[in-house]
Amino acid sequence: MRRREFITLLGGAASWPIAAYAQQQGMPVVGFLSSASPNGFAHLVKGFREGLNEAGFIEGQTVAIEFRWAEGQYDKLPALCADLLRQRVAVIVASGGNAPALAAKAATTTIPIVFTGVSSPVEAGLVASMSRPAGNVTGFSQFNSALNAKRLELLRELMPGIGMVGLLTNPVNPVPDADGVLAAAEVLSQPLVVAQASTSQEIETAFESLLRRKAAAILVASDPFFNSRRAQIMALAEAHKVPVVHSVIEYAREGGLMSYGASIVEGYRRAGQYVARILKGAEPASLPVQQSAKFELVINLQTAKALGLDVPPSLLARADEVIE
Repeated sequence: MRRREFITLLGGAASWPIAAYAQQQGMPVVGFLSSASPNGFAHLVKGFREGLNEAGFIEGQTVAIEFRWAEGQYDKLPALCADLLRQRVAVIVASGGNAPALAAKAATTTIPIVFTGVSSPVEAGLVASMSRPAGNVTGFSQFNSALNAKRLELLRELMPGIGMVGLLTNPVNPVPDADGVLAAAEVLSQPLVVAQASTSQEIETAFESLLRRKAAAILVASDPFFNSRRAQIMALAEAHKVPVVHSVIEYAREGGLMSYGASIVEGYRRAGQYVARILKGAEPASLPVQQSAKFELVINLQTAKALGLDVPPSLLARADEVIE
């Protein structure tokens, strides 16, 4: 073979899609469909890989992973999912809320789907029941409306006598978590204003809108897009000197005021375990949908002091983690 022909052949092989190469090697291909961006999800993907590794599936050796990121543009999810189907993936992981899972379910009734980070999967129409999901879909539910209601209660305990509370929601993500806050606010006679955002620019505009309407603190609804924009939200909270409560524990650990929710990393690790079981022959219908059983309260005292807040001893005593 002449040198030029060899280089052309080598270059063509290097440009083959991961799925095609994996199939040449006899490896199963897992499609990873996410509504978010890779930058904010590195630690979650690491957890997912750990779950696979525990069952002997090592990326690049015994399994291949095709990633597709919508980067907050939920309208791209159907096309991204269709692309994964063209790659003939063995399993689809629907990551980051209800939207990817719904897009995957709409695209296929035969390829197994494992979701993570969804809210109320039965009500969303993803599964028939938690214990008997039926069909080709199963996974992990880490959010529910009660959690956001609990965050409102915690905020009121942190700031007794608080006036207006702001709620940041994502209008393009069909997750009903915000309903829990609205219902709780009505029961507690808590004044509440809502602002919506689905882009980075809209997050800034939403903050300004909530503050103009006299919000003394802001609750961030459970949403993968907001999770991936934690740094921006923390910067805005600091710039405006406003208390913000988030849904993921990493928020307070990274400098935010307070967070209450499940360990998202653990959910992705367990999703990796479910994918491994399916690759070994398990049917999604035989794997019950699992819910997070442990929710953690993390309080950052440094941030509280910077905001001039005295955290009540009763709240500190209940915190799973206090950052001095």
